[in-house]
Amino acid sequence: MVTRCYLDWNASAPLRESARDALHAALALPGNPSSVHGEGRAARQVIEQARGAVAALVNADARNVVFTSGGTEANALALTPSIDAGSKRPIVRLLVSAIEHPSVLAGGRFAPEAVERIAVADGVIDLGVLEQRLALGTRVLVSLMAANNETGVMQPIAQAAEVVHRHGGLLHVDAAQAAGRMTLDLPALGADLLTLSAHKIGGAKGAGALVKRDDALHIADPLIRGGGQERGGRAGTENVAAIAAFGSAAAAIRADLAADVRHMERLRDRLEAGIRKATPQAVIFGANAARLPNTTLVAMPGARAETLVIAFDLDGVAVSSGAACSSGKVAPSHVLAAMGVEPALARGAIRISTGPATREADIDRFLNVWQRLAKSLSRGMKPGLAA
Repeated sequence: MVTRCYLDWNASAPLRESARDALHAALALPGNPSSVHGEGRAARQVIEQARGAVAALVNADARNVVFTSGGTEANALALTPSIDAGSKRPIVRLLVSAIEHPSVLAGGRFAPEAVERIAVADGVIDLGVLEQRLALGTRVLVSLMAANNETGVMQPIAQAAEVVHRHGGLLHVDAAQAAGRMTLDLPALGADLLTLSAHKIGGAKGAGALVKRDDALHIADPLIRGGGQERGGRAGTENVAAIAAFGSAAAAIRADLAADVRHMERLRDRLEAGIRKATPQAVIFGANAARLPNTTLVAMPGARAETLVIAFDLDGVAVSSGAACSSGKVAPSHVLAAMGVEPALARGAIRISTGPATREADIDRFLNVWQRLAKSLSRGMKPGLAA
């Protein structure tokens, strides 16, 4: 049996061993965390320990962490006109960059006509256009991702926050893809709300969080109403096991972040140097912008992404053709379209994303397959038939 090589960490990171242990231990707890007896208090303690670890990951107060079922729900919870931050002026519009995750582009609970997309240049939001749209006078919620899930391009969040706050607006940051790959400091970023996803950092699927900058910021209309769990922010019995794994993964990331970033940067540089050597005509998207250390989105001219992904998979290497939530779609990436990439080239883009456990041997294996596929294309053969 061929040993698999996993290079799709942006879709989902493998479950960390410590997170698996925390999950298994929490599964053995019988109590409901809202119960006052000993078993309930034990479950509540697990949740609160995890809440503290997740808060520490982004330098926030633990009481301002609202656990959700994942990043998509956290984004939907944040994107609402019902945010009360002590101002008498209501939020009436939502501004998002054109490269956001589909859960943000959907606009949450804003009416479609109240949602506006802001252009990007080489994958980075145009702050000048943002300033112009904010100057219209109405109070606005702005949503920007800390780093793009397809290209890895990082956004100037602190600068955007200064612009947004100068015009009386609020800023939501989708940091699902950035956690564990860059430093996230909520006060330094200037974000009012921040989204995290457990399975992107080696936690279990089924948990996420929306983190508020302070206790004064209140979402008056929560997505899920009922028993008042999560301090009224999200009703329903908490997913104790997934939250426990989330907290464990957050603690591990915080301890190892600097070394992990250096490791992933070395791997990315090795990968991209090998790609350029084998195929000088290859296009690496966002290469001129600041990017996450673990992400490469590349196109081999003349090849279709689905063909390359299948060929790599047959050789035991897992890569993707972009965001996992968009798999199966024929249309090219909306991110590359927003960056002005020609559709023919965009249709050939594949994403390679690594993590702390990725080895140099994994990069070498990818490059061996890449070189073989490139030779097949140069001979006019289908990549999957490479010798």
